[in-house]
Amino acid sequence: MIPKLPDAATVAGLLAGLDPASADTDLAPALTAEFPGFSFTVAAVDDFFWRDARTVIGTDGRRRGDHRAWVEGQLRELGGDLTAFWNRHRDSGFRFSEWRGTAVFAFAPTGPGVADFVQISLEREHEFLAGPVVDPNYRPYSADDLFEPSWVKREPVTDAKVLAGPVYRLRRRGGLVHMRNFLAARQRLERDQRETKRPELEARVIREVGLDSVTETPFLDLNLDWFDFVPRENRFFADWARSSAASDRIFDHWAFDIRDYEERGQRQLSFIPRPLKMPAERLLLDEGMSVHRLMERIEAIDAEIGLPFAWFFLMTHGHWVDPDVGEAIAKGLRAWRVRLPDRDAGVLLAWAHRRYLF
Repeated sequence: MIPKLPDAATVAGLLAGLDPASADTDLAPALTAEFPGFSFTVAAVDDFFWRDARTVIGTDGRRRGDHRAWVEGQLRELGGDLTAFWNRHRDSGFRFSEWRGTAVFAFAPTGPGVADFVQISLEREHEFLAGPVVDPNYRPYSADDLFEPSWVKREPVTDAKVLAGPVYRLRRRGGLVHMRNFLAARQRLERDQRETKRPELEARVIREVGLDSVTETPFLDLNLDWFDFVPRENRFFADWARSSAASDRIFDHWAFDIRDYEERGQRQLSFIPRPLKMPAERLLLDEGMSVHRLMERIEAIDAEIGLPFAWFFLMTHGHWVDPDVGEAIAKGLRAWRVRLPDRDAGVLLAWAHRRYLF
């Protein structure tokens, strides 16, 4: 029996209570202690970002409030005169702080299945003393230039002074999911959205104009599996479960960047898989490269990652392994020029028949 799943409010409260001095080491044990029956692990992803949440810092180090509100107040005092604002603050020593961070994911298994786990998506942030409130070298052309300061460097490695952190924050949407439930919701959403279009699709025809005739074929006759479509998110997990990769837990190798939002009144649900370990080099299909050489390269990737069939899932991600590599190997399989374990060959050939990429 699965223990009661973690809830967002409790996770947010736990994160707020972490001591920044020990937050990195305390995170996994604190989650495990807070939710009996779950054993959490934590993995970071190289996903640098910054937030539009800035504070003005005076020359005395005192905080003067929200950056945007402070700029608007200063401009009101000066009658909206951008030149006067620039002259006042180009040498004033007033600076602003900014929150910057990277993505962190926490995982806990809930059963033996590939999707039986909880994922918590977090943002690990530091507050930096980012830079002066105006570009000292260039007058702003509009207030927007002040609200979006482009004159400061934003890089993962910086010598900017740290004012606070690390602080962990739970992502607002998709921050806490049970992956089996997520995949069920993704499949259900896809099915429901397609069903709403059934009357339209049943009436749609594909018209082909020949020299002496016009042929009309019902759209659904040409797309017999239209209502049986499997989203790429579900295929990714199904392919893992029936491949050699199933010997490992999927969350030991991948995190899932959940997208959950509304668009035109409809809920959109998806994820982007994020590898937790990447090969040292990309594998591209060079002209003239033999399929046997490709096999050597994918075997080297699997050994480097420490996972059988790792190259395939990196290929669906689309960056580290060129999808044309998969097509070339599938072609070699059909011609009996190369071999893969039967279960992996089946996954690859099904993918080549109907691609999915992230």
